[in-house]
Amino acid sequence: MPSEPLVAEHVLEFPGGYARTTGPVIGRFLTELRGGRIVGVRTAEGKVLVPPLEYDPASGEAVTEEFVEVGPAGTVTAWAWVAEPRDSHPLDRPFAWATIKLDGADTALVHAVDAGNAKALRIGSRVWPVWRSERTGHITDISYFAPEVTKIVSPVRAEYRLQVGGSLLTFLEGVERGVFLGGRCPSCEKVYVPYRVFCPACGGPIADQLELPDTGTITTYAINNLPDPRAPEVPFVSAYILLDGADIPMIALVGSVPAHEVRQGMRVRAEWVPEGERTKSMSNVRWFAPTGEPDVEL
Repeated sequence: MPSEPLVAEHVLEFPGGYARTTGPVIGRFLTELRGGRIVGVRTAEGKVLVPPLEYDPASGEAVTEEFVEVGPAGTVTAWAWVAEPRDSHPLDRPFAWATIKLDGADTALVHAVDAGNAKALRIGSRVWPVWRSERTGHITDISYFAPEVTKIVSPVRAEYRLQVGGSLLTFLEGVERGVFLGGRCPSCEKVYVPYRVFCPACGGPIADQLELPDTGTITTYAINNLPDPRAPEVPFVSAYILLDGADIPMIALVGSVPAHEVRQGMRVRAEWVPEGERTKSMSNVRWFAPTGEPDVEL
């Protein structure tokens, strides 16, 4: 019979930490990180290596002693998304490992990018370092890189009051009584609803007020599929309705009929809220409903 394999477990550990010297090039890089700066080193051919190396990987020659501050922003040249971070990762939420070519550098460094989601990152994305508040001279002095700010979301809220003018107040007072008030121009004899004091066509004053019936004809309409607190249901219809005796239509809701049955030329009548519930508002008219009369040819 085969013998059981022999297994011996070993642990390599440095409880006090593994110490090593950095040398003048890496030491300068880490010291600058502690100061909140990123530097590279220039090669004999003039290229800037970030992170800096003691020898040019292309030629094998020693680098110069010229250090160049780069960044702090850079461009993502490649990236891989980490959907489930591990305990050893720099972030406890999904992030990307990315190669980032900092401005002024000829090589790229690898670091974490907190983009929020994978769709927010692409090759060519601009990113900026987010520094730790306390730095020790380590690559983790940069907590991570974050995408460049390209938009902001601001809460918007405006409060304002509308003062009702004389002609509109007159019209709304009529609506409160359950009637539509129009005005007839003495020059062109057109009847306008809502009531107004000047004719929009000829500019002349309008003094005559007319009480118009609450029946009319649909001239055009739109079927709406987004909810509206004023509408009876969704989809609902908003329409231009030419009141009998008027020369211009007014807009209102259409109800008590399926949206697909509404048509141009349909005869309708206003449905009012109970008299005790009325105010100086167009909400006194719930909507216009079909009268059952034959359609009108427009």
